[in-house]
Amino acid sequence: MVSIQAQRRDAVFRALADPTRREILGILRGGRRTVGGIARNFRMSRPAISKHIHLLHEAGLVETEKQGTTSLCSINAQPLREVDDWLRDYAAFWSESLRSLKRYTEEKR
Repeated sequence: MVSIQAQRRDAVFRALADPTRREILGILRGGRRTVGGIARNFRMSRPAISKHIHLLHEAGLVETEKQGTTSLCSINAQPLREVDDWLRDYAAFWSESLRSLKRYTEEKR
Protein backbone atom coordinates (compact mmCIF):
# COMPACT_ATOMS: atom_id res chain seq x y z
CA MET A 1 0.00 0.00 0.00
CA VAL A 2 1.37 3.38 -1.01
CA SER A 3 1.13 6.19 1.53
CA ILE A 4 -0.53 9.50 0.75
CA GLN A 5 2.84 11.22 1.13
CA ALA A 6 4.38 8.84 -1.43
CA GLN A 7 1.47 9.50 -3.82
CA ARG A 8 2.01 13.27 -3.51
CA ARG A 9 5.74 12.83 -4.08
CA ASP A 10 5.05 10.64 -7.15
CA ALA A 11 2.76 13.36 -8.55
CA VAL A 12 5.57 15.89 -8.12
CA PHE A 13 8.06 13.59 -9.87
CA ARG A 14 5.61 13.09 -12.77
CA ALA A 15 5.16 16.86 -13.05
CA LEU A 16 8.92 17.47 -12.99
CA ALA A 17 9.57 14.80 -15.62
CA ASP A 18 8.57 17.17 -18.42
CA PRO A 19 11.09 19.84 -19.52
CA THR A 20 8.34 22.34 -20.35
CA ARG A 21 6.93 22.10 -16.84
CA ARG A 22 10.39 22.50 -15.34
CA GLU A 23 10.86 25.62 -17.47
CA ILE A 24 7.51 26.98 -16.29
CA LEU A 25 8.65 26.55 -12.69
CA GLY A 26 11.86 28.37 -13.58
CA ILE A 27 9.86 31.27 -14.96
CA LEU A 28 7.70 31.38 -11.84
CA ARG A 29 10.77 31.55 -9.64
CA GLY A 30 10.99 35.13 -10.87
CA GLY A 31 7.55 35.95 -9.49
CA ARG A 32 3.87 35.64 -10.32
CA ARG A 33 2.90 35.52 -13.97
CA THR A 34 -0.27 35.31 -16.00
CA VAL A 35 -0.86 32.23 -18.12
CA GLY A 36 -0.39 34.42 -21.20
CA GLY A 37 2.86 35.78 -19.82
CA ILE A 38 4.14 32.26 -19.30
CA ALA A 39 2.94 31.12 -22.74
CA ARG A 40 4.92 33.89 -24.49
CA ASN A 41 8.11 32.04 -23.49
CA PHE A 42 7.23 28.96 -25.55
CA ARG A 43 6.57 27.93 -29.11
CA MET A 44 3.36 26.14 -28.30
CA SER A 45 -0.25 27.14 -27.96
CA ARG A 46 -1.63 28.80 -24.89
CA PRO A 47 -4.03 25.87 -24.31
CA ALA A 48 -1.02 23.51 -24.28
CA ILE A 49 0.70 25.69 -21.69
CA SER A 50 -2.53 25.79 -19.69
CA LYS A 51 -2.52 21.97 -19.59
CA HIS A 52 1.05 21.99 -18.28
CA ILE A 53 0.11 24.56 -15.63
CA HIS A 54 -2.90 22.45 -14.68
CA LEU A 55 -0.67 19.40 -14.12
CA LEU A 56 1.72 21.50 -12.04
CA HIS A 57 -1.26 22.78 -10.05
CA GLU A 58 -2.53 19.22 -9.44
CA ALA A 59 0.93 18.27 -8.13
CA GLY A 60 0.78 21.26 -5.77
CA LEU A 61 3.73 23.01 -7.43
CA VAL A 62 1.74 25.96 -8.82
CA GLU A 63 -0.96 28.02 -7.19
CA THR A 64 -3.39 30.00 -9.32
CA GLU A 65 -5.45 33.00 -8.40
CA LYS A 66 -8.21 34.50 -10.51
CA GLN A 67 -8.11 38.26 -10.98
CA GLY A 68 -11.00 39.16 -13.20
CA THR A 69 -10.56 37.21 -16.42
CA THR A 70 -6.87 36.49 -15.84
CA SER A 71 -5.25 33.74 -13.85
CA LEU A 72 -2.10 34.61 -11.93
CA CYS A 73 0.25 31.72 -11.29
CA SER A 74 2.87 31.44 -8.57
CA ILE A 75 5.23 28.69 -7.51
CA ASN A 76 4.69 26.64 -4.37
CA ALA A 77 8.04 25.16 -3.35
CA GLN A 78 6.76 23.05 -0.44
CA PRO A 79 6.36 19.86 -2.53
CA LEU A 80 9.95 20.30 -3.73
CA ARG A 81 11.12 20.19 -0.12
CA GLU A 82 9.48 16.79 0.29
CA VAL A 83 11.30 15.53 -2.81
CA ASP A 84 14.54 17.03 -1.50
CA ASP A 85 14.08 15.18 1.79
CA TRP A 86 13.57 11.94 -0.14
CA LEU A 87 16.69 12.55 -2.23
CA ARG A 88 18.79 13.32 0.86
CA ASP A 89 18.35 9.71 1.98
CA TYR A 90 20.06 8.61 -1.23
CA ALA A 91 22.76 11.25 -0.90
CA ALA A 92 23.62 9.79 2.50
CA PHE A 93 23.76 6.32 0.93
CA TRP A 94 26.12 7.49 -1.83
CA SER A 95 28.32 9.40 0.61
CA GLU A 96 28.81 6.27 2.68
CA SER A 97 29.46 4.21 -0.44
CA LEU A 98 32.11 6.66 -1.60
CA ARG A 99 33.75 6.69 1.83
CA SER A 100 33.89 2.88 1.71
CA LEU A 101 35.41 2.97 -1.76
CA LYS A 102 38.01 5.50 -0.60
CA ARG A 103 38.96 3.30 2.37
CA TYR A 104 39.19 0.27 0.09
CA THR A 105 41.44 1.98 -2.44
CA GLU A 106 43.67 3.43 0.30
CA GLU A 107 44.10 -0.05 1.84
CA LYS A 108 45.06 -1.51 -1.55
CA ARG A 109 47.93 0.97 -2.01
